[in-house]
Amino acid sequence: MNWRRLLRPRLRTLFLALNAATFLLSWGGLVVFRVYDNQLVRQTEAQLIAEGAVVAAAYARALRDQGAAGDPDYGLALPAERAPLFDPAQALRPVLARLDLGADEVRPPAEPPHPRAGAAGDARAAAAGRGLSPVLAEAKRVALAGIRVVDFTGTVVATSNEELGFGLEHREEVRRALAGEAVSLLRRRISDEPPPKYDSMSRETGVRVFVALPVVDGGRVWGAVVLSRTPMTLGKAFYQDRRSLLVTALILVGVLSLVALAAAAFIARPLRALVRQTEAIAAGAPAASVRAAGPGTREVAQLSEAFARMATLLEQRAEYIRAFAASVSHEFKTPLAAIQGTVELLREHLPTMSEGERERFLGNLAADAERLERLVRRLLDLARADVAAAPGAARSDAVTVAAAIADRYRADGRRVTVVIPPPPLPPVGAGALATPAAAPPPAPPVRMAPESLEAVLTNLVDNAVHHGGRAADVAVEIAVAPAGGGRAAVAIDVRDDGAGISPANAARIFEPFFTTARDRGGTGLGLTIVRALVRAHDGEVTLVPQERGACFRVVLPAAAA
Repeated sequence: MNWRRLLRPRLRTLFLALNAATFLLSWGGLVVFRVYDNQLVRQTEAQLIAEGAVVAAAYARALRDQGAAGDPDYGLALPAERAPLFDPAQALRPVLARLDLGADEVRPPAEPPHPRAGAAGDARAAAAGRGLSPVLAEAKRVALAGIRVVDFTGTVVATSNEELGFGLEHREEVRRALAGEAVSLLRRRISDEPPPKYDSMSRETGVRVFVALPVVDGGRVWGAVVLSRTPMTLGKAFYQDRRSLLVTALILVGVLSLVALAAAAFIARPLRALVRQTEAIAAGAPAASVRAAGPGTREVAQLSEAFARMATLLEQRAEYIRAFAASVSHEFKTPLAAIQGTVELLREHLPTMSEGERERFLGNLAADAERLERLVRRLLDLARADVAAAPGAARSDAVTVAAAIADRYRADGRRVTVVIPPPPLPPVGAGALATPAAAPPPAPPVRMAPESLEAVLTNLVDNAVHHGGRAADVAVEIAVAPAGGGRAAVAIDVRDDGAGISPANAARIFEPFFTTARDRGGTGLGLTIVRALVRAHDGEVTLVPQERGACFRVVLPAAAA
């Protein structure tokens, strides 16, 4: 048996299993939580209440015909707390079904009626009930409910059975009904008969529903109507509705199966396409950068688009690495070849070389080694710039950093200055009392660590010095500039008055290893490092056209106040 296949089912199998479990739980809950049983009990209770209300009205009418309404002392006084319920001004007095198998107590079986000695009950009640007994017996044949009418002494004056003249005042439901309360309760049912068939009228439920309704007139309790019936069992209810339930179950199974299959197809098919896309990414296929067709759900579509972007980025990275590796190998090959050739010459002709020739060849070796050392250092700087962290809490003052760099270059005899725009002049002819124009705000700190900003400006000034010549003037101008989204930004211009950059070279100046000063030790990585650092901090560096020399503009977001 392949346990791995069992532990990793298909989505279609999983959806079918989940829907089947939902179906079984919904049907099993009817049995486990007795929801359907409760409905059957309340249905029986509601039926008994309706029958009891009719019998109570008929009994009250019969008592009025016997003259009970003319006797103000007839019956029992209605308790004061019950009187508002029987106010004649109330048009409706509904009695609601409220029995609950889970919450209500199931009382012991009903006690048998007590026989009366001598005259049984009230004469007027007996006369009123005499005409009801045949009606109750006939109703029992249809409604299957036991019905008893008792007078205010608890004596049975009308019944669907053979208990006429017996006393029921010892039963709880009768006592409470004679006190003006509508009573519904459950009692255990014990039957010595064998279980009936499902298609018979007999019922095998272990409880019996009892309802007792008071008969009230003129603020006096004249008696009560006591009804009882066994509710239908869950099995018999299902049996009676077996055809409709079976059809419903088959429809539900069919609908759930279709829903499961549709959901599986709606999700599994896009996921299979996504798997093929990831396999194409792993294989390096060009089609991996295309979003999967018909993704099905929004999440799968977003995941497919993310995979496509990742594939495009990986392809761009791979192309960059290939080009970068070719450039690195080319840059290293030239000095290594020169070193290897020089070493071979020294090995073969060292004894016959003059002192000047040996010094010249050793100088070549030192120059090539220094070039390799510069290349390695620049490559490390570029690697750190490429993986530079996103801007965080670090901040630096561009004016302070630029001033320190300018001081260092001036100490070496270079002409490097830091320029901050002066405040505008007051209007001409305004006189001594004229208010001076407001000075522009100072440049705020930028969102970049001081060491990173120093690396950016040092590379730009180095580039200007190498290409502009020793006599070139280099200016670092710092000002506030608007940025996208309304956020403040700082613009830093590094300009020189040298020969400038030709249009052909301007398109390639940020490419790795592109340089026009290779003979002067240029590596072609300075501007590449600058761009990597600036972009890592959500900024941008561009070459700004000007009439003389070159100007590089760095725009960095300002740090929050």
